[in-house]
Amino acid sequence: MPPVSYNDEHILTLSAIEHIRQRTGMYIGRTGDGSQYEDGIYMLLKEVLDNAVDEFIMGHGKRIDITIDYESGQVKIRDFGRGIPLGKVVECVSQINTGGKFNDDAFQFSVGMNGVGTKAVNALSEDFEVRSFRDGSYSEAFFRQGDLISRKQGRNARNERNGTYVRFIPDKLIFKKFRFREEHVLRRLRMYAYLNAGLSFYLNGEQIISQNGLLDLIYDEAKFETLYHPFHFRTKKLEIVFTHTNRYSEDYYSFVNGQYTNDGGTHLSAFKEGILKAVNEFSKKKYNGDEVREGIIGAISIRLKEPIFESQTKNKLGNQEIRSELVAEIKKITEEMFHREPREAAKLIEKIEETSKLRAELNSVKKLARERARKTTVRVPQLKDCKHHLRKGSAKGIETMIFITEGQSAGGSITQCRDVMNQAIFTLKGKPLNVCDLKRDALYKNVEIYNLMRSLDIEESVDHLRYQKVIIATDADVDGLHIRNLLITLFVRFFKRVIQEGHLYILETPLFRVRNKKETHYCYSEKERLTAMEKCGRNPEITRFKGLGEISPAEFKGFIGKEIRLTPVDCSTDHALDDTINFYMGRNTPERRNYIMDNLVITEESLS
Repeated sequence: MPPVSYNDEHILTLSAIEHIRQRTGMYIGRTGDGSQYEDGIYMLLKEVLDNAVDEFIMGHGKRIDITIDYESGQVKIRDFGRGIPLGKVVECVSQINTGGKFNDDAFQFSVGMNGVGTKAVNALSEDFEVRSFRDGSYSEAFFRQGDLISRKQGRNARNERNGTYVRFIPDKLIFKKFRFREEHVLRRLRMYAYLNAGLSFYLNGEQIISQNGLLDLIYDEAKFETLYHPFHFRTKKLEIVFTHTNRYSEDYYSFVNGQYTNDGGTHLSAFKEGILKAVNEFSKKKYNGDEVREGIIGAISIRLKEPIFESQTKNKLGNQEIRSELVAEIKKITEEMFHREPREAAKLIEKIEETSKLRAELNSVKKLARERARKTTVRVPQLKDCKHHLRKGSAKGIETMIFITEGQSAGGSITQCRDVMNQAIFTLKGKPLNVCDLKRDALYKNVEIYNLMRSLDIEESVDHLRYQKVIIATDADVDGLHIRNLLITLFVRFFKRVIQEGHLYILETPLFRVRNKKETHYCYSEKERLTAMEKCGRNPEITRFKGLGEISPAEFKGFIGKEIRLTPVDCSTDHALDDTINFYMGRNTPERRNYIMDNLVITEESLS
């Protein structure tokens, strides 16, 4: 192959708008289709809302109206703040590094620091409109894909209140097939409301408001599972709240200048350390962090003049200089709350003491389980491992996956055609234990689940996970679906991070094979089967696959190769996930039976 030339003409200078459109990920993260909370269309919504909320923070406007047409994707946002200065409306929404957030006199605690936000929205919208109202006058501008179409200024004939109006439609060339999900929009607005007590949001006419700030957030997220009244402290620059539940996880919500930092950062680590130090100082004991934090649900919000984020999407705070001072401040505040509310503090210490004892008992069960495993074999008998493994913080093992299969027949088919470098197999001996209502020690007493934990290496921490993808591969029948639900229950109850970090998947395998002498089609649904039958013409051969073991290794190779179909297990849309799991997998059989009978749909086809 001849060498590629590299000359002056290969050097390009992009305009700001071109750069945003070509390097979208730098500005809004992933594009997505709207099914995930962090998808790009919600980042566009957030960037406009940030500006509206900043007006409230500076004491201007207590209401924001949001109108979303879920069919067309059109978004309208109207705040009642000061309005963009009329002579700078076009510049503020189209010129990078232009805005009022660089001036501390106008915005002291703004999340928009880089003069990029609304410009990205403009550049990534097929249609963008902005209008500012100030003291009886207005200025408006219309854009298409970031290019200015028209602008106009004049007197406000309808005597509109001061503020800013923005309308946009995400560009389908960038976002392809997208749709706003109301549940994601509502959750984002509720987060804004928790952080800005007294600010009213109206989504298509429905009011969202919080009067108690982060305290409302904790009560809403804990779902009445709190073991004591949450400890809550709030000033203009710092707000913290926390309580405990009987969950095994620790859940946190961290914010900087109204921005949800879902990856945490300096403020969240200071929050955890400050609580630990306060608990040990108050109790005069030396609990470790895991004992104090198990079951905790907490939130922290801080306001900084110059926050340093890791990217434009602002998911993680990086200001290291604030850490030691913040730890000391949170420790002092938390100790004072303990002394003011001794009864609630006693309940907290009782919870931590109980956790400490249970962990000591669990350690003895772990020891017995490990000794039992060593006596049996050095290797996990149900695991056929691969050569490569995942290493956190490294690109190594990024292609690795493990299939959790039911029975030897399914495992045998995959074993014969797998990629031994990157694909491992764990074979279940039967239906796994339902752990919905069990404690953590049950994982060590059950040989199969313990072996699965060892195979994944998540016993101590999900950070040690050995495979990028954990794939549940069960038959497409009632038993297979039940096994799938039992495994998902295991991960939800004890290893939720595996799901939250996008590691858990369902393997989709074909239900039908439709073929004639010339062509073969594998169909994953009834609709695909009918389409394949039309393509094959008269009297095609149709095979219904009831189990994975019925599929030959030669055929299976295609289903776990480059064309593998995986459905991610996602819990981001169900914010009452624990309640859902308890209802469908818990010991409430009569209640569940009544629900099924009340909602059972009987069709004529099922009666025939």
